[in-house]
Amino acid sequence: VASTEINKSNVHQLQVAWTYPPGQTDFNPLVVRGVVYGLGANGMFVALDAATGKELWIHKGVQNFNGRGVNYWESKDGNDRRLIFSANNFLQAVDAQTGQAIPSFGIDGRVDLRVGLDRDPATVNQQSRIPGRVFEDLIILGSATNQEYASAPGDIRAFNVRTGALVWTFHTVPRPGEFGYDTWPPDAWKTVGGANNWAEQSIDEKRGIIYIPTGSPKYNFYGGNRHGANLFGDCLIALDVRTGKRLWHFQTVHH
Repeated sequence: VASTEINKSNVHQLQVAWTYPPGQTDFNPLVVRGVVYGLGANGMFVALDAATGKELWIHKGVQNFNGRGVNYWESKDGNDRRLIFSANNFLQAVDAQTGQAIPSFGIDGRVDLRVGLDRDPATVNQQSRIPGRVFEDLIILGSATNQEYASAPGDIRAFNVRTGALVWTFHTVPRPGEFGYDTWPPDAWKTVGGANNWAEQSIDEKRGIIYIPTGSPKYNFYGGNRHGANLFGDCLIALDVRTGKRLWHFQTVHH
């Protein structure tokens, strides 16, 4: 039945068409080209026929999935279709038609998100619980950096959806020579973490602008070691989505 045929006089006649008992409901599944993509039991992705609920493929081993969504991307000709998500500090790409990891993405289908943060990767956690945003051939990611003094930096980063290569980085704790560096003690970027984007982002596709909210620097409840306004903590930031260049910012809490 087409949705336009459902109205107040017949909605009571609707019946369950199919169910998939192992399905998990932490986030709304994606439905693309007649296929439902979602989570199944025991840390696996599943693809189901949207009309029948028939299982099309299973991708196992997705432990510590970010929990709040997965991104879909396809090439202009529709031949290359991908699910892009993060799990256990790794950004991963899966072929949406087969459920297989894409070896040419990063290293064997994975990019370690702890690398490139000017910290020892073994000492930090970076993964957010949100899926980020896809724009053209980019996926833009924030992070969840914990609440401790030794938390990871909250860099905003864009990766190429085809290769997994890092395309641009916006430092929310500025480096020497970057705008906002003088709102921190000298070399604060070497030790201060946080100022991270752990909530949703919004993209104005027409203008090519991404709007990103950030949280506080870490440690949250003591700032005696970071005198100053602490840009870009507690901000709404507008960036050029293709380059990561700052267009403007509004800081809601100064320090």
